[in-house]
Amino acid sequence: MKKIQLLLAMLMAIATYSFANERAEFKGKVIDASTQEPLAGATIYITDLKAITTTNQTGEFTLKNIPAKGRFLLEVRYIGYKTHAETIDLASAGTLSVALEPSIVESAEVVITGSPFSSNNKTNSLSVVTVGKDKLIQAAGTNLIDAVAKIPGVAQVSTGGAISKPVIRGLGYNRVLTMVDGAREEAQQWGDEHGIQVDQFSAARVEILKGPASLLYGSDALGGVINIIDDLVPAPGIHKGEFTTTYATNNGLSASSVMMQGNDNGFVYRGRVSYKNAYGFGYKDAVVPNSGFNEFNLNGMIGLNKSWGYSHLTFSRFNTNVGLVEEGPDDNGNYLDEEGAVISPADGRKRGLGLPFQNINHYRAALNSNFILGKGQLKTTFAFQRNLRKEFEESMDEPGLDINLNSYTYDLKYYFPNAGKWEPAIGVQGMYQKNVNEGDEFLIPDYNSNNIGAFAYLKRNFSNGAINIGARYDYKEVKGQDLMFEGEQVFNGFNNKFSNVSGSLGFAFEVAKDLVIKGNAGSGFRAPNIAELGANGRHEGTFRYEIGNSSLKQETSLQFDLGLEYTAHHITFGLNGFANRIFNYIYPGNFSNETIDLENEAGEVETLPVYRFVQTKADLLGAEASVDFHLIKSLHFENSFAYVKGINKADDSPLPFIPAASLNNELRFEPSMKGLDGAYIKVGLTNVFKQGRFDSFETQTNGYTLLDAGVGTSINTAKGKFNLWITGQNLLNKEYYNHLSRYKLANIYNPGRNVTFGISVPFL
Repeated sequence: MKKIQLLLAMLMAIATYSFANERAEFKGKVIDASTQEPLAGATIYITDLKAITTTNQTGEFTLKNIPAKGRFLLEVRYIGYKTHAETIDLASAGTLSVALEPSIVESAEVVITGSPFSSNNKTNSLSVVTVGKDKLIQAAGTNLIDAVAKIPGVAQVSTGGAISKPVIRGLGYNRVLTMVDGAREEAQQWGDEHGIQVDQFSAARVEILKGPASLLYGSDALGGVINIIDDLVPAPGIHKGEFTTTYATNNGLSASSVMMQGNDNGFVYRGRVSYKNAYGFGYKDAVVPNSGFNEFNLNGMIGLNKSWGYSHLTFSRFNTNVGLVEEGPDDNGNYLDEEGAVISPADGRKRGLGLPFQNINHYRAALNSNFILGKGQLKTTFAFQRNLRKEFEESMDEPGLDINLNSYTYDLKYYFPNAGKWEPAIGVQGMYQKNVNEGDEFLIPDYNSNNIGAFAYLKRNFSNGAINIGARYDYKEVKGQDLMFEGEQVFNGFNNKFSNVSGSLGFAFEVAKDLVIKGNAGSGFRAPNIAELGANGRHEGTFRYEIGNSSLKQETSLQFDLGLEYTAHHITFGLNGFANRIFNYIYPGNFSNETIDLENEAGEVETLPVYRFVQTKADLLGAEASVDFHLIKSLHFENSFAYVKGINKADDSPLPFIPAASLNNELRFEPSMKGLDGAYIKVGLTNVFKQGRFDSFETQTNGYTLLDAGVGTSINTAKGKFNLWITGQNLLNKEYYNHLSRYKLANIYNPGRNVTFGISVPFL
C-alpha cells in the first residue's frame, strides 16, 4: 500500500505540473498538390495526444486542447491520396500547409507498435502490418484473430469457429503478446483452447509486429505482438454512435454491437455493448455438435484530452460460453451421442450448449495517460485484469476446473525533449499475478508471479530514414504451490527465478525514390509459463494429458530480419526474410506413445496420450512476400506468400505446430459510383500447401485451395457512413484440415461454406 500511495502521489505531482501547461490550438490547411484546390473531409491525427479533427469546406482545420509546445508526429489521411506524416513543433508560429499527392496505392500509415514513439512505418526497422477496421469487417472472421489470419506470416491455432490463438512466423501461445487498451492481456493464454478475451467490434485497427519485441514489451513478446487499438475519440463538440450487425450462414453466427462516443470540450467518453451467438459449425453435410458459442461484452472509456496531455480510463467485461468437442465422427462420418445414436445436423444446430463447455469471464480496467512535461512526455499505463475460467464436464452447474487469475500490470515510459534528430526514451514495466484453483479438478497449480523490466532506447532520424538501438533487463520469479488432494500428490511446489539482458539494433532507409530497405537484429526472452512448469492433468478440449517440468530454463532468441519495400504509382512490392535461433525452445510432445487411463464419475475409462514439456535448440527460417498491381485506379490485384521452416537442432527434425506455406491472391474492383463511397467487388483464392514437415506425434496435412468473394459499399449520410457488405468464404465447400486446427486430431474438418451479411448504421 505504501508503494501504491507513493506512486499516486508522484502522479498527482506530475498532473499538477502538467495542468499548468498553456492551452493552445494548432491550425493548418490541406490542399491537392496538383490542383492546389482545398480538400474537405481530410482527417488529421496526433496519436500521441489522442487528438483528431477534419478539414472544413475550405480545407482548413484546427486542433484544440493541445499543448503550446512540444514535437509530435502529425498524420493526414484522405481517400485517393498518399498518407502524409511529418513531425511538427507546436511552439512554431504560423499555419501548416499540407499538399497531398493523388495516389491509387495505399501508403504506409503511422504505427505505434515496435517503437516508443509514434512513427511513420517507413522509419520503423521492425516489420509491422496494420489492418484497418474496414478490412477487419470484410474478412468476416468469427473472432478477431480469425479476421487477421490471412496476413502474411500470421496463422492461427483454432478450436472450431469460437477459439483462435495467434501464431506469428511459427511462434504462438506465450511467445506472442496481445496488447489491449495499452496493456498486455493476461488470460491463461498458455492453453490451446484459450482464445483472446477481446470484443471483436472494439478494434478500430490491429497492428501486428512480426519478430522479437522483448526490448519494449518484455517476456512473452519473443515472437511478436498483436496490438488491438480502439478508435480515437471524435473532435471536440462531436457526438456520434454506430450500430453494427452481421449474420453468418455456416454456424448461424449472429453478432451485433452498438457504440456511442463523444467529446465535450476535452471530456471524452465511449460505451459499447456487443452480443454474439452461434450453433455448431458445419462442413459438407455434417454439423459438429456442441461446437457453438455465445458472447456478451461490455466496455467503455471516460477521460480527459487537455493541453497537458490526456488520461483515459477504460474498463470491460468479456463473457463467453464455448462448447468443447470430445469426439470426432465415426467411420461413416456421423456424430454419435452417449447412447450411440446418430446426432442429426438439425440437432447440431441447436443453440444451447451441452457438456462439456467452458465459461469465461474476463474483467479489465486500464488507466492510460500521457503527461506533457515541458517538451518531454511521460506515458503511463496501469491495468488490473481478472480472468475467471470454468470448465463444466459432469454437471451444468458445478465446474470441474475453476481457475481464478488476477493480474496487475504497470508501464511507464519517459520521452526526453528532443529536436527531432535524436529521440531517446527510457521505461520500466512490471506485473504481479496470483492464480487460485477453486474447483476439484486441476491442470495447473496455484501460483504467484512477479516480474519487472527496464529498458533504454535511442532513435536517430535522418532525412531519408532512421537507425535505432536499445537494451533491456528483465527479472521474473514464479512460485508454484504444493498441493495434496484426497491423499494424492497433485503438484510439487517450486520457486523459479529467471533474468535476462536483451537488445535490439535496427535501421530503415529510403535508398532510392519509393524504395525502402529495413534491417533489424534483436534478441528475445521468455520465461516458461505455468503450464510448462507445473501442469499435471487432463487438458479439456485438446484430447491429451499434460505434465509440466519445473526444471525448464528460460527461452532466449536471436533473430535477424531484412526487408525491402517498393511503392510506385501502379505497383507495390514487399519482401521480408528472417532467421531466428531459439535457445532452450520449449514444446510439448507425446514421446514413446505414452498414455494414461482416466476414470470418470460414471466409471468409464478413457485413454489419453501424455504430453510432456521438453527443451531443445531450434531454428525458424522463413520469408513473406507481397506484390500488388494497380494498373488502373479501380482495379487491384493483391498477392502474398508466406513460408516458415522450423528445425529441431537436436536431430534436425521438424518442429511441431508449424503452419504450412500459403499463397493468397485477391482481385478487387472498386468502381466510382455517384452517391456510393468505397464500393467494391472482390474474388480471392487461399492456397495452402501440403505440410510434409511434421514431428513424430503429428501427421501430414494435405494442401488445399479455398475460393472467397465479397461485395460491399458505403453510402454517405449526414450522420456518417452507412455500410453494407456480403462476404463468402470457402464457396466451393471444400473439405480440408488446417495443420494447426486442434480438431484435426479428432478427424473434424475445418468449417465449410460460409456467407456473412453485414450492415453498419451511424446515428446521432
